[in-house]
Amino acid sequence: MRIRAHIVELELAETFAIARGATDVSRVVQVEVEHDGVSGLGEGAPVSYRGETAESALAFAEDEAPLLVGDDPFAVAAVRERLARRTGEQAAKCAIDAALHDWVGRRLGQPTWRLLGLDRDVPPTSYTIGIDDLEGTVDRARRAARYPALKLKTGLDDDLSRLEAVRSASDAPIRIDCNEGWTLERARELMPELGRLGIELIEQPFPTQDTDAYRALAEIAPRPPVFLDEGVQTLADVARGAELADGVNIKLAKAGGIQEALRMVGAARALGVEVMIGCMVESQLGIAAAAQISSLADHADLDGHLLLSSSPYEGLGLENGRVLASTRPGLGVHPAGSPLR
Repeated sequence: MRIRAHIVELELAETFAIARGATDVSRVVQVEVEHDGVSGLGEGAPVSYRGETAESALAFAEDEAPLLVGDDPFAVAAVRERLARRTGEQAAKCAIDAALHDWVGRRLGQPTWRLLGLDRDVPPTSYTIGIDDLEGTVDRARRAARYPALKLKTGLDDDLSRLEAVRSASDAPIRIDCNEGWTLERARELMPELGRLGIELIEQPFPTQDTDAYRALAEIAPRPPVFLDEGVQTLADVARGAELADGVNIKLAKAGGIQEALRMVGAARALGVEVMIGCMVESQLGIAAAAQISSLADHADLDGHLLLSSSPYEGLGLENGRVLASTRPGLGVHPAGSPLR
């Protein structure tokens, strides 16, 4: 089995700003596995605060992964276990895992979601509105009117005014994502206003390590449900997340792929917390892997490809705000403009 990898720069349609910073380009690693005349494709977006870069992901995929992956592309669960022995480089693992699932689906002529025993009955995705000034925020909200839910990035002093502006421009459910940008004092100040504005949920309000703040927030009533993102990245984090929050946001780029994400969903269900399937800023290739399992989620946040100025891949559906996996074999996406394979 051959593994090839390369770095791709995905340009965003608009500057994407969160509490930690802003970017105009997302650099991802894309992987191709080839065996028995069939190729499978996958993508992973490195998470900077984990110390990952596109270069480190590429180096892992090229130098270390071939020995760990082995020579049987059907052995996706066994490959996950071998890759997990090496800490870090989750984005590269995600891309490899996705490529293997794509290969199996293409080899057998079935979409990945069907081989996993799942279906295409998925929740609608939210559409993310990055941090902007008041006028820019309202403009973005109005242009996102076709999406059934909005996700507003927060974590700055003007959060309330921006939330009020979005609510005045849209009747859609609003989720907020603080990216660890709040303090407990700030959360207490805003909680009554969040209720007034009908906020659907709060994602990662505090730094992951501030467990006291999460426990104190849990005592406030009423309040929207709280989901952890940065605080829940792999299976080992789910139990702790269930102690601190009402739900977990599972992202394949952080989990290391479909196999680990499925284990995380099972753990979350056993512990009685809700599940969101989320994403990074990715092309349709990256989002397609998450779309295969989004029927297992209570909420979907799979808009990464919708934030790009263009997409190097195509094949995903978008119906009534739902990002639908293809009915074609594997992940079901292909390079834009190329003949279907």
